[in-house]
Amino acid sequence: MAIGGLDIGTTGCKITVYDEDGKFRFQSYREYQASRSLGRHELAPDDVWGAVCGLLAEAARAVPDIRVIGVTSFGESFVLLDEQDRPLLPAPLYTDPRGASECQALIDRLGAETIAALTGVNPHPMYSLPKLKWIKNHRAAAYRRARRVMLFQDYLVYLLTGRAQIDYSLATRTMAFDIRELRWNERLLEAAGIDRSLLSQPVPSGTAAGVVRESLAAALHLRRDTLIVSCCHDQVAAAVGAGVFEPGMAIDGTGTVECITPVLESIPRSAGIRQGSYAIVPHAVAGKYVCYAFTFTGGVLLKWYRDQFARYETMLAKERGQNVYAFLDGRIGEGPTGILVLPHFAGAATPYMDPGSKGAIVGLTLEHSAADLYKALMEGVTYEMLLNIERLRQAGIDIRMLRATGGGAGSKVWLQMKADILNLPIGALDTGEAGAVGSVMLSGVAAGIFPDLESAARLLVLEKAVYHPDPRQHQAYQTLYARYRELYAAVRPLV
Repeated sequence: MAIGGLDIGTTGCKITVYDEDGKFRFQSYREYQASRSLGRHELAPDDVWGAVCGLLAEAARAVPDIRVIGVTSFGESFVLLDEQDRPLLPAPLYTDPRGASECQALIDRLGAETIAALTGVNPHPMYSLPKLKWIKNHRAAAYRRARRVMLFQDYLVYLLTGRAQIDYSLATRTMAFDIRELRWNERLLEAAGIDRSLLSQPVPSGTAAGVVRESLAAALHLRRDTLIVSCCHDQVAAAVGAGVFEPGMAIDGTGTVECITPVLESIPRSAGIRQGSYAIVPHAVAGKYVCYAFTFTGGVLLKWYRDQFARYETMLAKERGQNVYAFLDGRIGEGPTGILVLPHFAGAATPYMDPGSKGAIVGLTLEHSAADLYKALMEGVTYEMLLNIERLRQAGIDIRMLRATGGGAGSKVWLQMKADILNLPIGALDTGEAGAVGSVMLSGVAAGIFPDLESAARLLVLEKAVYHPDPRQHQAYQTLYARYRELYAAVRPLV
């Protein structure tokens, strides 16, 4: 019996399949392109659905005994469906600048502290509610035709099963969900003028939605009794898939964004949490929570470098049958580059939450190489995460170890650099795709294949290496980090 974990990201989706004994069976990935132009950052829902259908059919042909598939996804972005379940508009991404005035109107009406206390998130235009309010104000005809508003997890689960449900962790990313009552907050929805009936039913992470629609089962070569499960927000899924269940532990996920997710026993009371815009999100483990510290540009910054400056290297790597990022890693020298990169190429996330901030590269000389610039992008992202770890410590959240996941976890160079800069041990998992593994674990529990998440973790969460800080390198990086801490304040007035 096999279990599939479907992980939906902003630049592509992947499926990972394991059997009930924890043996890896299959994995595949399909990429799609977001549109970023004219002040709009959008993703076409049909492109995502097409990629998902292709993945499911491919997986079903490769592993015919798949019995359950869990769905996890990135947050914030939503799809408006008409009465025929067709998308009415492209889905705005979290980096899309629209919704700023609508967010401010909600703050003016309810107060930022009240919104944060209710929802666990500091009010910001990145979340679904302000952008949905923007659509109601500026795309009124489309809004009037909408019969459902869904984030990508519940959108795909709905298309697959016909059931409209969203798990608690993903619902939190809307800025309309009460993290204590675990339900939609009517006060917020009323203030935004959004009809509650448009939204899916909130359910605990890892709740089965039902079997796949009969017509789709045939088209996708799936068994007619294949169970579909609503798992969780991708960062929570990564925490589950890395076995991060206890305080002091955190997952370092490097996908499109870079996100460090520590585990909390309860909702913290520190004012520093709200001041740093650190979201508090229900964990998949009932009664526990996680906290998000992140930058919008993690792995996507290296993808930007690859696409804009490394076309020749990409061609060479392809000719040699080598991963282009591994090829680029091989050209990196020892020690800090001396270059400071402010990684705000899509605005600033925590602790600033400043959509107007821009990226900056400071300290270049004629002695620097293209490889130095590539490495400096990694350094800049890691400096930004150290800044966040320091803020979390000040708020009473201490991180003692990290487990790395996501595409960036495949880079030994970056993992050692992170250990050196952050001065923390970093465990590399046997699989870099902890989000998909977390979906497998949650789905296996929902289907009764595993008795609980801890049992699933013993089978599926395997640590292959631990990267320890090098004291000499840490000291060298500390000198540069002291300058980095001043970079945002120095650059922001200029952009």
